[in-house]
Amino acid sequence: MTQQGAALQSYNNELVKCIEELCTKRDELSQQIQQEEEEKNKLQNDIRLLTEKLARVNESLARKMATRNEFEKTIAETEAAYTKILESSQTLLNVLKKEAGNLSRATDLKSSITKES
Repeated sequence: MTQQGAALQSYNNELVKCIEELCTKRDELSQQIQQEEEEKNKLQNDIRLLTEKLARVNESLARKMATRNEFEKTIAETEAAYTKILESSQTLLNVLKKEAGNLSRATDLKSSITKES
């Protein structure tokens, strides 16, 4: 019976050793899981912060683009109005030159008629 007791004791010791190894592996795995969960939480927080920042940047870009479009519209309208002013100025100058020429000829004609009389 001592032999059986010794064999049983040996099996028991081996079984305890296996259970301890499994517990150690479980604890190591639990620690790895905890570390990865912490990393996951950190990454999720980073994603949340970056998503919020991206939303703010997109809103800012939209406002700035709308403002730039207003600038472009104002510039285009101002340039068109300025072009019309230049065209009107040229037309006015041409009319003034024509009228000045007519007045000059009329004055010359009047002077020549006065001299002949």
